[in-house]
Amino acid sequence: MKTLVWVEHDNASVKDATLSAVTAAAKLGEVDLLVAGSNCRAVADAAAQITGVGKVLVADNAAYEHALAENVAPLVAELMASHDAFITPATTTGKNIAPRVAALLDVMQISDILSVEGEKTFTRPIYAGNAIATVESSDAKLVITVRGTAFAKAEATGGSAAVEDVTATNGQGGDAGLSTFVGAELAKSERPELTSAKIIVSGGRALKDSETFEATILPLADKLGAAVGASRAAVDAGYVPNDYQVGQTGKIVAPEVYIAVGISGAIQHLAGMKDSKTIIAINKDEDAPIFQVADVGLVADLFTAVPELTGKL
Repeated sequence: MKTLVWVEHDNASVKDATLSAVTAAAKLGEVDLLVAGSNCRAVADAAAQITGVGKVLVADNAAYEHALAENVAPLVAELMASHDAFITPATTTGKNIAPRVAALLDVMQISDILSVEGEKTFTRPIYAGNAIATVESSDAKLVITVRGTAFAKAEATGGSAAVEDVTATNGQGGDAGLSTFVGAELAKSERPELTSAKIIVSGGRALKDSETFEATILPLADKLGAAVGASRAAVDAGYVPNDYQVGQTGKIVAPEVYIAVGISGAIQHLAGMKDSKTIIAINKDEDAPIFQVADVGLVADLFTAVPELTGKL
């Protein structure tokens, strides 16, 4: 089986999520990568070094600069004539592109896979991760998104794949004319990216307001060199921006250490972080569901415990 993997990038470097997708694709057979962007040759060169990759296809065009699904999907659909499966990381961009590709190919998408059980058989979470379904596709072509936390990352160096230029015949030079990039408001932070951080400190509704959240959580995160996350309740209450949200409707993470502060442990939140290697929970409610998945639980008032912990580090 020949698989085409979408390379997540910022036109300068390959995102970590791609490496997990390559590992999943390698279980199906031969792996080709697609780098679609603008002035993205550096990305293609880096992608060519990923272990296990046979070929890197490069579509360098201004139409692909912001990875608009309306432009990228027709390109992928054309390239699928010589591939059996299309795989993307289950990131915001990947989950935007994959459904449109599946529609163009008239196949069912298989979302958020956790393992590859056979050539067309996979496992994926259902009911917020409380059950694992085994699914088998009967489609001629596969379109798959991969949960990055479920697969080890492929080695970013050591490979020597060939690099080949490709172009799309749709639209005018790749631009389908269906959407236009207007702008992006990106939160900038000195801290590690949430989905790739080794340590995450997350806060919940119990932190009362944004000022209290910052005063309590950020000093601890800074001491640990950790990324900062939050529950949906904290995000909805306006304590922190949306891109901090961990959970079923936020980001799926699996750091070495996850510290949940004032988070009760709603099923939607647990779905996004329960694969973490070590979970530490601080909550004054000893019956909070978070303690059922925690490796270390501290029943205490977070406004006393967290400053004390920060002071001892």
